[in-house]
Amino acid sequence: MIELVEALKKTYKITDILQVLEIPKSTFYRWRNKYTDWGPSQLEQRIINLCEETKYHYGHRKVKALLKQRFDVQVNRKTVQMIMQKFHLQCQIKVKRQKHINGESNIIVTNILNRNFKANGPNEKWVTDITYLPYGSFMLYVSTIMDLYNNEIVAYTISPVQNTEFVLRTLKEAIEKRRPEKILLHSDQGSVYTSYAYQHFAKEKGITTSMSRKGNCHDNAVIESFHSSLKSEGFKDQRRSSITNSKVIDKVNQYMCYYNEKRIQAKLNYLAPINYGRQAA
Repeated sequence: MIELVEALKKTYKITDILQVLEIPKSTFYRWRNKYTDWGPSQLEQRIINLCEETKYHYGHRKVKALLKQRFDVQVNRKTVQMIMQKFHLQCQIKVKRQKHINGESNIIVTNILNRNFKANGPNEKWVTDITYLPYGSFMLYVSTIMDLYNNEIVAYTISPVQNTEFVLRTLKEAIEKRRPEKILLHSDQGSVYTSYAYQHFAKEKGITTSMSRKGNCHDNAVIESFHSSLKSEGFKDQRRSSITNSKVIDKVNQYMCYYNEKRIQAKLNYLAPINYGRQAA
């Protein structure tokens, strides 16, 4: 197997060859190192294992933080970066998408959030958005609400249709779970968020709503980035319409748990959202 990869790498990228052969990168490099009578050092092996465990989604800074958390190993980030480059363990790049806004507006409110994504405590600022999931037998959508204090996903709903009831279910779930007294809720200008039903319900619950400028996805960048991660990490090996809708839902549920409970973030001192949120409890 090693000889085959070595022969083909003159024509194809090693990562493409390993993908076709269904061999994890870390496994191949362990084999190759053993074949050439030398293996990775303890530090290298730990980095290889961490990258494999996190499915190559973390960059060298996060891997450096995990080395400290898991093994109490303090190492320069450039050393981690060089080792990751040596074994071709670089972080996978997320595919960016263009934001499309559909539907007519009913109630437009001011952009109160104004890209100030920092919150001093839980239930101070929430952001919400919808993204599409084109991986099942027909299109599904997920509506998500995130708390900007620790980027925790407070509530989410999956539906085959985008309508006002869809996003209202998400908001009702978030309110039932957190019972906020005063909160700022930011969204884009999608028709479901500008609808009278949505805006009036938020007002009844004492929620102040805020909206991005029309067509400006950067005004809601944090949750846009999360939805990009959901698809690039949760569905990175899936093609469009390649699995059943029940499997799509399972993958979303699994990723939401992973994201809230295990996925570390630099802005959270390299903790997962729920672990960071416990500090405010």
